[in-house]
Amino acid sequence: MTLRVLAIDDSRTIRNLLRRAMEEAGFACTTAEDGAAGVACFAEVDPDVVITDINMPRLDGFGVIDAIRSQSHNPTVPILVLTTESADALKARARQAGATGWIVKPFEDAAIVSVVRKVTGARG
Repeated sequence: MTLRVLAIDDSRTIRNLLRRAMEEAGFACTTAEDGAAGVACFAEVDPDVVITDINMPRLDGFGVIDAIRSQSHNPTVPILVLTTESADALKARARQAGATGWIVKPFEDAAIVSVVRKVTGARG
């Protein structure tokens, strides 16, 4: 079974980089341009992992985490925060909201693929 990734970021460049990294690793990747769009497609995509930015229009990453954790559909899915932010207070807030991990942009393909494999238990 192919691992399904939902990547949420308002930067088209980042979405494209994530899609390429995930697909080259053999994962299926769906992207969303902001938090509201990501939450709207969450149940349909039924991802094995969510990667979300923090600073986005319409719904920020904290709102994404809250929305996913409060849903009845797959509320325990791993959620990785991918952002330029590195403040400890924001990391703590994300952990408290239910984030699984925190990755600072820019990212290296091999590193993010490794983290996705680790949090999902995927092999390869």
